[in-house]
Parts: sequence; C-alpha cells; structure tokens
Amino acid sequence: MPGSSLNAESQITLGSEELAEKQYATNVNPQWVRLLKLLQMNVRYERCNGAELFTTEGETILDFLAGYCVHNAGHNHPAIIEALKDELDRRGPAMLQSHVPERAGELAQRLCRLAGGSLSKVFFCSSGSEAVEAAIKFSRAHTGRDGLLYASGAFHGLTCGALSLMGEPFWKKGFGPLLPDTQEIPFDDMRPLADELSTRKYAAFIVEPIQGEAGICVPHASYLAQAQSLCRSYGTLFVLDEVQTGFDRTGRFLAAHHYGVQPDMVILAKALSGGLVPSGAVLMKEKIYDSVYGSLKRSLIHTSTFSENGLAMRVGLATLDVLEREELGARATRFGEYIRGRLIESLNGFEMVEEVRGVGLFSGIAFRAPKKMSLRVPFEAFARIHPAMFGQVLVMRLFRDHRVLTQVCGNNFMVLKVVPPLTISEEQADKFVQAIRAVVELAHSPTVFWSEALGLARRVAGL
Repeated sequence: MPGSSLNAESQITLGSEELAEKQYATNVNPQWVRLLKLLQMNVRYERCNGAELFTTEGETILDFLAGYCVHNAGHNHPAIIEALKDELDRRGPAMLQSHVPERAGELAQRLCRLAGGSLSKVFFCSSGSEAVEAAIKFSRAHTGRDGLLYASGAFHGLTCGALSLMGEPFWKKGFGPLLPDTQEIPFDDMRPLADELSTRKYAAFIVEPIQGEAGICVPHASYLAQAQSLCRSYGTLFVLDEVQTGFDRTGRFLAAHHYGVQPDMVILAKALSGGLVPSGAVLMKEKIYDSVYGSLKRSLIHTSTFSENGLAMRVGLATLDVLEREELGARATRFGEYIRGRLIESLNGFEMVEEVRGVGLFSGIAFRAPKKMSLRVPFEAFARIHPAMFGQVLVMRLFRDHRVLTQVCGNNFMVLKVVPPLTISEEQADKFVQAIRAVVELAHSPTVFWSEALGLARRVAGL
C-alpha cells in the first residue's frame, strides 16, 4: 500500500546489501544514499579495525576522518570492546534511574583530574549537541543573564540551542526562530570580544579552542588566555567546546592545555564514546553546578535518560585507559608534526595549496583559488555550481583512486581535514601523503581533474 515499507516479494528478489540500502532509503534518509552514490563513496563495510576499514568487496580503506574525531583510540579497540562485553556479561544496572551509578562517579573524577583547574563536577549526556544545550542552561542559571556569545565559523551541533551559537545560515535555514540574545563575534579577535563583554549582558562565551569546521583554525598563542581574562572581568563564563579537540586529539588531553587556560566549563563528547557507545559530558566548577542543583527539590531539574548508563560509563573509562596506556597524546604530537612536515614538503609549489595547519592530529590542508588562467576558469565555473565542488572532487578522488577516507570542513569547503585515529602508523601516514600529493597534482592539470568535476556536475543534474 502507498507509503509502506518493502513487501515480502520485493525482499526475495533483492540481495541482502541491496535490500539494506533500499530499506534505509525508504525509511531513513534517501538523500544520504543519493549523496554517497553521487560521490562514488557508497561502499559496504564489513569490518573496521584501528585506522582501516574493510569492505565487503575485499578492499581496505584508510580512515583519515575518524568519524569526525570519534575514533581517537581507533576503530573497535580490543580493550574497549572487552570492557563493553564485561559490562554486558555482569548484567548490572545499566539504566536503572533510581540508584547511584558508581561508574559515573569514577569516570567524572578521572575526567576532572585530567582536565585540571577548578573543574570538579560533571553532567553526563549522550552527544555534543546535548552537552552544548546543558552548558547554555547552566551558564544562564549561574549568571542570571540570557545573552550568549559565539565565534564566527563556529560549529557546536544541530539542536536548536546549539544552532543559535552558529552564524552559518546553511545549518539554520528553515528551522524558524532560534534562541534570542545570541551574538556572533570574529574568532581570534580581542576588540569585538571586549566590546561585547563590556555590556555585561552575556552569560557565557562559548568557543572552540581550535575551530574544526571553520577550517582547523588555530588561534594566536595569547587569544584564549586574554579571552578568559576578559570573561572573568565582566562576569561572563568562559566555556570551551572540546567535542572535537578533546581526548588527546591535539596531543594534550584538552586543547586548552596548550594555552594555559582554566575554563569555567568544558564540553566533551565524540571520543568519550570509544567509538561504541554515545556519550557526552560537561565539566564545570562546583559553584556553577550548585546554581542548578541547589536544593533537594531540584535534584532532577536537568537530566537525560541515557546520561549515566553503565555501558557508556564503562566504555568511557576503558577509553581513558587506552589513551593513557598507549600514550596516544604523545603519539598525536609526534605523528601530527610528522604528517604536517611531509605534507608541506610534498605540496610545496602547488599554487592552489595555501597552508598546512593544525595541532597534534587535528590538521587541515587549506586550498585557494588558482591564479593561472587555465585553472582559474574551470575553478570559478564549478564554484558557481556549488562552492563545495572543488573540495568534493578532492574527497572523491582520494576515496575512489587511493582508498583514503576524509572530508572537507563543514563551514569551509576549501580546507581538507587530516584527522586520523591517533593509532596510525608511519606507513599509513606516508600512504595518505602520497595519495593527497597525487590528487593535488591532478588538480593542477587543466583537463583531468576538471573533467571529473564536470562528471560530478552532470550526475548532480541527472539525480
């Protein structure tokens, strides 16, 4: 009947893989299936291990996206899987909701110790977006103010509160009025920040210490410390969104540790999950926490169904164990410097390569429009079709021709992410460098790369 799922007869005629794709397109998100096909990235994965993804066709994909910084410990780390199995086998109170979850207390203590400063309380949730929502509520409750400051280029999540802290209209269009009293200011610029904070109307300045989707934007060395000082002067909470940069991604447990700051709140998620059980957390000072849970009757004033479940807490603890035991922070520093050095050497002289930047294994390759007429004409023509065209052809070529998975930044299509699991080997790092060198070389050909862009444009038109 109209609108129904696949019937039994159609299921018999379809193979299992085709059936799964059909069901997903019918009942979940058909546009995602179309996009994967458009980019020729619609493969089926059979197994994932470390930094490698194994397809049902027997091919191996090198992962340099890490689930957007989820898989810091690598895909399916055996120690994290074993901890999860153990928690399942003990059949404990995973989501009882009427007890003291011991694992939550243990994980909270370890997170606060690793984060340092005066952070001593933790609110657990299930995602980065949900953690941002909590940070908004807690900052307003503590300060009695409504205003929220955020930086241009920010990406904080796709729930309504998080969207209110993002200036890029693409993410917000069509979703109606968002939170009032929010204000965008330039990233890494002290004067506008000082001007806004001086109004004393802002509850929090929520900012990524190193911006991810804006293009792996690394601030000047003194920016965060000066921002923190200004926030303290005007009674505004200094809140760092470390959803992508946390858990040793930049070589330190928090990116904040590179800059000597002690934020009032830190937002964490992604890698806390171990890549297996969704989890998020907001670390904060005790006085902020007490502003929300200040009395017995307010003990449940802000909560989340899955926030302290036993599986997520156990996986979070196992993830911290792996990061520490395998010294993945030091590894991120070492391999980040190695990869950026190799990239700078390999891509030197290509006019469309502007810069290789980043900290630890949180890096990006920034591209720019070409000056040479033979390249500028097709570049501008395809940019008019869609500003992401150049970046997506890079991504598609890396995936199809070299079996390397990565993506451009969500708010800056001219920056390619270089964010592999922290467990990568030198051989894998070299493979990535060789692959991107080959694709960039093609991009500087007046014909081959741009004919691929034309094919992509035709497929868009044909869908």
